[in-house]
Amino acid sequence: MSDTQPTPAPADAPDSATPATELDPLAQALAELAELKAKSAELADQYLRAKAEAENARRRAEDEISKARKFAVEAFAESLLPVTDSLEAGLGHKDATPEQIREGAQATLRQLTAALERNKVIAINPAAGAKFDPHQHQAISMVPAEQEANTVVSVLQKGYTIAERVLRPALVTVAAPK
Repeated sequence: MSDTQPTPAPADAPDSATPATELDPLAQALAELAELKAKSAELADQYLRAKAEAENARRRAEDEISKARKFAVEAFAESLLPVTDSLEAGLGHKDATPEQIREGAQATLRQLTAALERNKVIAINPAAGAKFDPHQHQAISMVPAEQEANTVVSVLQKGYTIAERVLRPALVTVAAPK
């Protein structure tokens, strides 16, 4: 026999090939099942990890919000302490003249205004003649005036915003229509 010619197969070889081809789809199905089980386990693990991460992120966010609420007023209170110190010092002077009391009160007001502004509390104090804004002003009365209708005539009490949100509207009188 030469190496180039194929060796004849035994007579029973075709019968043994048939069971191998029948086992082949079964083996493929079992292999595919094992692969899908492994993939399912991997996806379940990824899901549990993602769920745990989301829960941890939610818990961290809740903790941060709680701390922010708890300590939000801390910076504001800290900026008001010098104002308290100034008021106490002013009350400690028994023989202060009215001029000294006035100067001390003005200095304390400047400190208070600066502390409020540092904490984003800004005064609403419209100038006379400014257009009436119902979102920032509260009209107490309408008065006859020599200016355009629905404009501010005078401010009775300043209003305030905190971080661009109205904390208290300014109390104003408004020019009546002619």
